[in-house]
Amino acid sequence: MIPLIKPDISFDEVADDIKAILDSGRLTSGNYVETFEREFANYIGVKHAVTTTSATTALHLCLVAFGIGPGDEVLVSDFTFPASGNAIVQTGAVPIMVDCLPDRFDLDLDDARAKVTKKTKAIMIIHPFGQPVSGEEIKQFSEDTGLLVLEDAACAIASSTGGFRCGSIGNAAAFSFHPRKVLTTGEGGMITTDDAAVIERLTILRTHGGISSNTGMRFVDNGYNYRMTEIQAALGLAQLKRIDAIVDERRRIARLYLQLLEPLNAVALPLSAREEQCSFQSFVILLDDDICRDTLIAAMKEDGVEVTLGTYAMHDHLAFKRFGYESGDLPNALSAQNQSLTLPLISGMQEADVAAVVDILKSNLTQSYRRTGK
Repeated sequence: MIPLIKPDISFDEVADDIKAILDSGRLTSGNYVETFEREFANYIGVKHAVTTTSATTALHLCLVAFGIGPGDEVLVSDFTFPASGNAIVQTGAVPIMVDCLPDRFDLDLDDARAKVTKKTKAIMIIHPFGQPVSGEEIKQFSEDTGLLVLEDAACAIASSTGGFRCGSIGNAAAFSFHPRKVLTTGEGGMITTDDAAVIERLTILRTHGGISSNTGMRFVDNGYNYRMTEIQAALGLAQLKRIDAIVDERRRIARLYLQLLEPLNAVALPLSAREEQCSFQSFVILLDDDICRDTLIAAMKEDGVEVTLGTYAMHDHLAFKRFGYESGDLPNALSAQNQSLTLPLISGMQEADVAAVVDILKSNLTQSYRRTGK
């Protein structure tokens, strides 16, 4: 089986660090976490970074720190993993789903503009699969509307737009270190921002709303336990040291896919930016509407290639229909959910490996058409 993903890290890379952490007896909130935060901020090009337990808790903390709560509305791309919408709901605010562009994964800013109301306080921008949304367009949107911009940069470490890295475009950003991400700590997340006042509040909220003192803690807010461990930070630091090489390898494999898939009429390659701007957290294609994507997934797995959908149209799921949505209200996102396909992208894949995936895709396309005569 050719697996969908495999983390790009080995035990030898972190063995000494893990031993040092265990020997120290300090397993959380220590030097590794502090160093990881500092080095990550430097890499993204911002003044501050704060680790969290996941990108979901990072998004939640950002929203709370900026005062988003009951009665507020937050615009968010509908075509994304539901963590984005869940973080909004957890604050008591209402997620306002925004469609993506036709045959693309990018947020439709015209649709977003049409949905701004007096209750709208922020827009959550998704960089889908590491494909950066235009920083210039986002900044202009923010100027025009006066809205807070939060980047869901979960997939976008090392992606860039307009000369800036994703994570440095909005008021704050959240990154994910889930095992499917380019850099992984098992679970974990990071918030980046240039706002010193916000980072101070984030740090307090992350640790039960408390501030350290000589005699213990002073609890000044109702906070959370969203702290990263030292071992997680060590894993992250090891990969951060060679992140450019990791991403260059992903781009090499993506270029092979692009060359081999380009002749296929039944497949679209919806890149929203140049290859050198995209981290390719996942390599996702769009299938012709006549193809039953789920039939294709099952067939490819039988032939030894693990594939899956791209991601979800949140409005199509029961958890978000309670906000008044019906399936198909955001047709482009629904189409992307139903027709997207993620192909394996693993460090070390050779041209023969990529060709094998594409050959198996080709061989199963015909039997996956919904209509006869294809």
